[in-house]
Amino acid sequence: MRETELKRTPLYECHLAAGGKMVPFAGWEMPVQYRGVVEEHRAVRTRVGLFDVSHMGEIEVTGSRALDFLQYVTCNDVSKLTVGRAQYSGLMTPRGTFVDDLLVHKMSDRQYLLVVNAANKDKDYAYLCAQAAGFSGVEVNDRSAEWAQLAVQGPKAAAVVQRLTPARLSDIKYYHFVIEKVCGVEAILARTGYTGEDGFEIYVRPAHAPDLWDAILNAGADEEIMPCGLGARDTLRFEACMHLYGNDIDDSTTPLEAGLQWIVKFGKGPFLGREALLRQEAAGLRRKLVGLEMIGRGIARHGYPVLKDGERVGAVTSGTFSPTLQRALALAYVPTELAGEGEELDVEIREQPVRAKVIATPFYRRPR
Repeated sequence: MRETELKRTPLYECHLAAGGKMVPFAGWEMPVQYRGVVEEHRAVRTRVGLFDVSHMGEIEVTGSRALDFLQYVTCNDVSKLTVGRAQYSGLMTPRGTFVDDLLVHKMSDRQYLLVVNAANKDKDYAYLCAQAAGFSGVEVNDRSAEWAQLAVQGPKAAAVVQRLTPARLSDIKYYHFVIEKVCGVEAILARTGYTGEDGFEIYVRPAHAPDLWDAILNAGADEEIMPCGLGARDTLRFEACMHLYGNDIDDSTTPLEAGLQWIVKFGKGPFLGREALLRQEAAGLRRKLVGLEMIGRGIARHGYPVLKDGERVGAVTSGTFSPTLQRALALAYVPTELAGEGEELDVEIREQPVRAKVIATPFYRRPR
């Protein structure tokens, strides 16, 4: 994609002013870093960081049968949501694999807001519209152009955001949200995130995003808040073992294989992929997504082969050197019989086998 074809978020000029290094990502021109990936990563783990995630997609599902529709196309139990709650889920194929992973927010009994991955937004919207054709009383609309999204993440995030809103942030539980003013403009204020830390995602109209960006940076000055790019977002989510679509999950992987069985609610009744997942569960998983720690020298990267006794048995989905844990770690799909903790395998790095072992996930859990 040529540079002239890349989309820009409402915060593009803010990124340039902050010294952001801009790169193409999912059709957008986005900051990969400002002062350095490791420095930004550590700011979020120890203080607070600010991310532009306005490239994410927002799709609205409304109507008298909105709940029935979402129960059918996603694997989690949407009926458990009350107004002001959100859940992580999968948009499913009939094969029990992922069209995408997403967040479902219940705005009212007749209105839900889905937040989907930027690279998949158009595909997801088309898929949802096609599925909705079989439902009366359901309307699906792409609202992505109507929202900008900023994420404030880290142990000091609540303290920073509280200075900008009358909402009592201590009353907002994890995966809950409120509609309240932030910096004097109406916003959706959600206690969610993709870093493994506490934090808030703030949705406002695009015209208000630059002023909000500046206000958050000013409010967080005493906490040494730092603008953060895609690089730190990826290393942070990786340490917390939050899956990345296109790497760790895709339309060839199921939630059961990916260790996401907790979002699959068979008891809710029929949904796309339910029968396929029940068959997979009954037959037993042939592969699992596991954590790996490199024993030998080297960093495992996406796509690197995983070997056992010289034979390829799987592949790395994500891997890096963990800034927090100071170890080279990876996620990989391997046969179930090789997925036990302590199992020793090799990762092929530059055509050489490098020893690794299976370890527990997530790699990082924030202090409570």
